[in-house]
Amino acid sequence: MAKWTASDIPDQSGRLFVITGANSGIGLEAAKSLCAIGAHVVFACRNMAKADAARADIAGSHEARQLDLSDLDSVRAFAADFGDRKIDVLINNAGIMAIPKSLSPQGHELQFATNVLGHFLLTALLLPQVTDRVVTLSSQVHRAGKVDVSDPDFANRRYNPWLAYAQSKLADLMLAYELQRRLTADRSPIRSMAAHPGYSATNLQSKGGSLQSTLMGLANRLPFVAQPAAMGALPTLYAATVPDLPGGSYIGPDGIGEMGGHPRPVGSSGASHDRAVARHLWELCERLTAPGS
Repeated sequence: MAKWTASDIPDQSGRLFVITGANSGIGLEAAKSLCAIGAHVVFACRNMAKADAARADIAGSHEARQLDLSDLDSVRAFAADFGDRKIDVLINNAGIMAIPKSLSPQGHELQFATNVLGHFLLTALLLPQVTDRVVTLSSQVHRAGKVDVSDPDFANRRYNPWLAYAQSKLADLMLAYELQRRLTADRSPIRSMAAHPGYSATNLQSKGGSLQSTLMGLANRLPFVAQPAAMGALPTLYAATVPDLPGGSYIGPDGIGEMGGHPRPVGSSGASHDRAVARHLWELCERLTAPGS
């Protein structure tokens, strides 16, 4: 059976995609592929100079809009400025990894704030305008995660940057599944998907500031360790464009350990399917972001 590649993406003419963090890595590669086949892509990025530089050499239809996912006020401003434009696909791609402990403007641990709360609020605010699906990026690291709904900010436990990252990626996956359950209950045609890129050569791994992050950044230069970012973007593109993909699908690479390869539906940890925790997590995110206010 032939492997799925970017050449298998159906024509996307007339469709609008919003991609968070599209100025680099997986998000940028996904944006390039979508623009090449007719989509209009909104680069939702914190740093507008980097977004404009990334867009400079991309043919097709695209624009950049400022969005700092770590700041809930910025998320609200983005949604308000976007108006009532229809969005075919929202891709929650942006993220930070294994950084020293710091807090968001609203006082939340920065990885939880950026990777989880920012995307939760963005999805809640834009969902009425989505016509097709929402795709949320998780990670194989979710398997090492544990969501502590009583202390998601590590206020009362020892902070470990990698455990905080794993918690955030597990939370992202659980929320993607929970969103699909809620859409199904509402008989909505909108679908919620999740994807992970395997181990791909991007700048995400090297920005944590720890020795491990530095070593991962060096490993990215070895082709037999990390796959190119363009390959890492394939699960996102598959989740975002395969027409008959069921809601609730989780897409990852088909290689050994899902570290690399071509996209296909994959499984996830038992914890990611804990509906009780997912419901509590959803309710927590609603309280912390107050999307209806």
